[in-house]
Amino acid sequence: MKWMKVRRSKQLHCALVSHALVLGGWMFGLANPAPLLAQQDVRTTVPVPAGAPGAAEINAFLEADKRQMPPAGAVLFMGSSSIRLWETLAQDFAEIPVINRGFGGSQIFENTLYVDRIATPYKPKMIVLCAGTNDLAYGNRKPQQVFQDFQEFVARVHATLPDTRIVYISINPTVARWKQEAEILETNHLIEKWIFQNGTKTRKLNFINSHAPILTADGLPQPRLLREDGLHFNAEGYKVWAAIVKPRVMALATIDGVERLDAPKSITNKPQ
Repeated sequence: MKWMKVRRSKQLHCALVSHALVLGGWMFGLANPAPLLAQQDVRTTVPVPAGAPGAAEINAFLEADKRQMPPAGAVLFMGSSSIRLWETLAQDFAEIPVINRGFGGSQIFENTLYVDRIATPYKPKMIVLCAGTNDLAYGNRKPQQVFQDFQEFVARVHATLPDTRIVYISINPTVARWKQEAEILETNHLIEKWIFQNGTKTRKLNFINSHAPILTADGLPQPRLLREDGLHFNAEGYKVWAAIVKPRVMALATIDGVERLDAPKSITNKPQ
């Protein structure tokens, strides 16, 4: 009963925030979309209240979008600090357009809350989500609940973007949260199993297991890949992680027709 009360409280909070944001947005009318860019609905550009989850970072994203809207059809990376701190993301995926909208400490339900603000306006062809560790660590969530939160994220995205592929990157092993390894493995398994069962039907769900490849031969986390906090990747950790994630994302991007930035441009000879 305790977790149900927590969940209901979170759902009520999300609903209230979302309702307030939508109502506030209507005051600004409609804006003309910029050509060749993702169409930003003004209802999603109203700043979120200061007390909302990740408000400062979300509002910073909105301000950045006002200055220059990202291109439509890109690969959008969402999630918690592992995504937010991926400073070499654009460099690691230099062949395709990518957007980083990770915000620190976020849980899956918080990413769901902001789908209308930092996902659907960009009309991405693919969303890569890495979240769930904070849900288990301090979000009072159990593996089954994290799994259900992921299902809700998928439903929310596909309600507006049914053709957008959603790729979930497994929760990674860390020194700081090694005591939760059993819950992490169970969460990864539940999500991977569901994606396997449903991804074959829609072909728009995929799972990347980066957990196992990051472990040592003895099945332990690698401190050399982490910062001093034993939780976040350091530069070497991101190199290893990128080497695991990139081949799969690039293969799926090809299938989905994501624009190749490194593709040779056709040259038309003009008559002299």
